[in-house]
Formats: sequence, C-alpha cells, structure tokens
Amino acid sequence: MCKGIAKPFLKWAGGKGQLLNKFEELYPQELIEGQIETYIEPFVGGGAVLFNVLQNYKIKKAYINDINKELINCYRCIKADVEEVINQLNALEKEYLTSEDRTNYFYKVRDRYNEIHLNGHYDLEKCTDFIFLNKTCFNGLYRVNKDGKFNVPHGKYKNPLICDKENLRLCSNLLQKVEISFGSYEQVLENADNKTFVYFDPPYRPLIENNSFVSYDKSGFDDNDQINLACNYKALDNKNCMLMLSNSDPKNTNEEDNFFDDIYNGFEIERVFAKRMINCQASKRGDITEIVVMNYKRRK
Repeated sequence: MCKGIAKPFLKWAGGKGQLLNKFEELYPQELIEGQIETYIEPFVGGGAVLFNVLQNYKIKKAYINDINKELINCYRCIKADVEEVINQLNALEKEYLTSEDRTNYFYKVRDRYNEIHLNGHYDLEKCTDFIFLNKTCFNGLYRVNKDGKFNVPHGKYKNPLICDKENLRLCSNLLQKVEISFGSYEQVLENADNKTFVYFDPPYRPLIENNSFVSYDKSGFDDNDQINLACNYKALDNKNCMLMLSNSDPKNTNEEDNFFDDIYNGFEIERVFAKRMINCQASKRGDITEIVVMNYKRRK
C-alpha cells in the first residue's frame, strides 16, 4: 500500500488546492465530528476537495460527477485499472521526453485523442492521452472548440512530470469508495440525505462578459443555470444536508453586482482570497475574492 498524501492527478483551471487550508476552517462541524457519512461533489473537476475530504474525514461513501465525459473517463480508469494507466502513461512520458521534436509529438497525441470516441464505460488510451495533454499543454488548460475538440496548444515545459506513479496509486485507492458518474449534476443529488455533505464547484460565472476561461464544456453554464443551481441548493437545504458552494465574486469588477448575494439570500456567504493563476495578461494575475456559500454557521 502506498503511503503519502493524494493530490489531484491533473492540473485544473480554478482548482481548489490553494484554498484547502481555508476550506478546512469552513467545513461543517458535523464533518469534523464524524457525523457525515456521505460526500457528494456534483462538479468534481480536478478533485482537490474530494481528495482532501476522503483522506481527512470519516466518509463511508462518496459520489462524484462532471459534465466533462473525458475527465470522468480518467477517474474511472484510475479507479478500475491504475497499473495499466501507469504503464501507458509511462510509455508516453518516455517517448515525449526523448523525442527530437516534442511539439510534433504533442500534436500527434492531440490528434489521436480527438479521434477517440468514448463508447463504453471507460477507455484507457483516451485517459492516458488526456493526462499527457494536461501535463504538456499550455498552462494545463482544458478547452474545447465548438465541435468539442480539444484545442489547447503545446506548453513547451522543460522537464514535466507526466506519470506520477505513486500519486496515481494513492488516488486509485481513495476512489474505491467513490461512485463516479457523467452528465447533469442533478443526478447525484438524489443520493443526499441529512448525513450528507455536498460541495458545489460549478463553472464560475465570468467576471468579464465572454471570458473564455469558462469554456470548459461546449454546452456552457449561464446565469439561468446558476439560478437553477441555487434552487437545487435550497431544495437540499430543506432536506437538512450540509452544503458548501464556491463561485466567482462579481464584486471584484462591479461593486453593484449582487447576483449571488440575491440568489443565495438567507445563507452565509464568505469571501475568500484566491490567486487567478491562468490569464493571458500577467498584470491581471493576482489575488481576487471568491465566494463560499454555506447553509450552516462556519467554524469559529
């Protein structure tokens, strides 16, 4: 059995790794005291909060979901056959690092990745290509065009760690108690009861109109979707679930924008600082606030 601390196996825009220390102060007391049995993350993304909760609290069962089918394929492959993922990814890493033309190699893998269609429960080649591209593309971005094709360019890192064997094994071990689904976030909410902690990390509402930072899936997530999510949040509150939700803070760019304050009126809203790590303009990378919405009083 591997020993160590599991961390997300992907770079992920908007990942919550930098906020985990703050989040641990905000988790419900019921989680700390072992009264929570089930953890649900309907928009799992890179999974920083998932792995944090599974490693530090007494969770019996977890459910994760995402609309990104290729991402969910990775979780399923790592859970089901991590050693084969390691074998294939290790081969990609060796070929890439020894290639005389890494850029050409990258685009060959990207073309192959875009040609693989997920038909079954999981596809190992699609998984390992996904991880490879994530570790070698520009800034670890995940972006698709209108046809759903991954189109992020080569990142040109000097010596990237593509196959982190020990971390993949640690993640696989934790995922054994996790049920993994793809599609609408609402489907996993059916598993929630009064001994459940749900963490929502939806696609963030853009601070600037038409900001491509949220082009995470070609289907998008607009203000109507945010309002519908708030309705689901309130329905779960009525079931006495413990709820925490993250999103952008529109007050960073418009002090008069009360969108989230209005749709989550009556719940506790904490504003926390985070670094904007991915932006094409270096001058716009820095500390901004994000909101955390809770239906319980935060720990003092």
